[in-house]
Amino acid sequence: MEEISTHSATIDRWHDLQDVLTGGGDGKSCQCMWPVMQGSIWRSCSVEERRSALHEEIASGPAPGIIAYVDGIPAGWVRVGPRPHQRRLEKSRIVKAGSNEPFEETSIWAITCFSIRREFRGRGLTAKLLRAAVEYAKRGRARTIEAYPIDNREAKTSNANLFVGPVTTFLNEGFTIVAHPTPLRAVVSLTCS
Repeated sequence: MEEISTHSATIDRWHDLQDVLTGGGDGKSCQCMWPVMQGSIWRSCSVEERRSALHEEIASGPAPGIIAYVDGIPAGWVRVGPRPHQRRLEKSRIVKAGSNEPFEETSIWAITCFSIRREFRGRGLTAKLLRAAVEYAKRGRARTIEAYPIDNREAKTSNANLFVGPVTTFLNEGFTIVAHPTPLRAVVSLTCS
């Protein structure tokens, strides 16, 4: 039986995070900086500049996400943190249409991206990462955790679209749908107690 563990993405785990992000999907080019950078900066940045920005973010702390390991091998990642630190969300049509929370409220945390290496998909890592992200947010004094997943209940979606997570995983972990700004995207929320 394989052992799955999760750890905060600290600078000593930098190479592990890069193993995950370069293991399939858009992680290699995105470097999970899309939620952090404004659109014009994002479009003008090279992959190396994004990688450098992520390195700087992790080095300065706090950890902007969680890394999952399968038998000690880096296998998955989730970005989670206070919503105001993820500046792109302020301009997101999904967030604007679906969230009633004031953007600058630091007790509102957002889960924005998942990246699972191809060879580890289908093993429940998204749910494991989600649980770890919720615990991390609670330790960070989150009042509410939001996410903006794909609604996969009616139609099958491609892995490329699942970087925001499938709504069924969030619902299974106690989140509720608070809005459905588009046919395929939901805004889900979990109140921390």
